[in-house]
This record gives sequence, structure tokens and C-alpha cells, in this order.
Amino acid sequence: MNSRPQANEYASYYGKYVNLVPDGNILEILSDQILSVEKLFSGITEEKSKFRYAEGKWSIRELFGHIIDTERVFAYRALRFSRNDKTALPGFEQDDFVPNSNHDNVLLQNLVEEFILVRKSNIKLFESFTDEMWLRTGTASENKMSARAVAFNLAGHLIHHTNVLKEKYL
Repeated sequence: MNSRPQANEYASYYGKYVNLVPDGNILEILSDQILSVEKLFSGITEEKSKFRYAEGKWSIRELFGHIIDTERVFAYRALRFSRNDKTALPGFEQDDFVPNSNHDNVLLQNLVEEFILVRKSNIKLFESFTDEMWLRTGTASENKMSARAVAFNLAGHLIHHTNVLKEKYL
């Protein structure tokens, strides 16, 4: 399924992520992002990874940990939606996750390895979807979303946060 999700497949809030994703095969885009992440984060020292650009803002490690947490949460949503599970799923509060994550005490290199494993696992899940499964929808955070929109959201979420990283941290 290479077509972009329609606007009615996700909450308008997620448009800011979905719209960042270039045209193309979403599985290839998700896969290519692994190399981009490796390259970007290989240039950041462990000491620099503790940097916060302002008081109360996440460190680079916390920012990256947030990306990983989001990968896990949204992949679970895609799994449930693809299986036609109509049980409404709760949201997750990133501002509760991050301070309780211990990401600041995990080496950046270990976070990079964790991201790669999680992303590869998510890609394998997405590769198993039929066209029908991609289009199945469910509810999370009181909003309808398709499995296809989840994949685009993950790609765009990563783009958004790597842009923030480049603009405010590096």
C-alpha cells in the first residue's frame, strides 16, 4: 500500500506529521530512515546527548527515547487496527512518559540500537499487512485512525523530531 492516507484516516493533529512524509513506498521510507538515524546520531557524542537547549526541555537522549516510545505505542495501535479490533485505545501522555523513562541514563548508542530494532520490527509487521488491513481503522485517543495512517505518522514523527534536533540542539 503506497498511497498516502486520506485526511479522514487520522486526527487533524497528525497532519503535521503525515504531510512531512515524501511520496513513495512507505515501507522503503521507514527503512531508509534507519540509515538516516544512524548517520545523524553517530555524530553526537555521549556527552552532547545530555544537552538540553533550554531549562525544562528534553535532552537529546530523552527526545530520542520519546521517538522510540512513540514507535512502540503507535505500532501497537496499527496491530490492533489491522486485526479489526474495534476496542477504543487510550492515549498516552508523552509528558508523563519522558520523565519516567530513564532515557537520560541510557547511552545514546544503546538508544540508537533500540530504535533500529523497534523500527525493523515495525517494518516486519507492516510488511505482513494486506491492502485491506492497511485500510482498517480503529480508535485511539478518541480519534479514528487507519493502520496506513499510523505508518505515515511514524515516518513523519521521526522527520519532525530530527528537524527539531537539527534546529535546536546541534
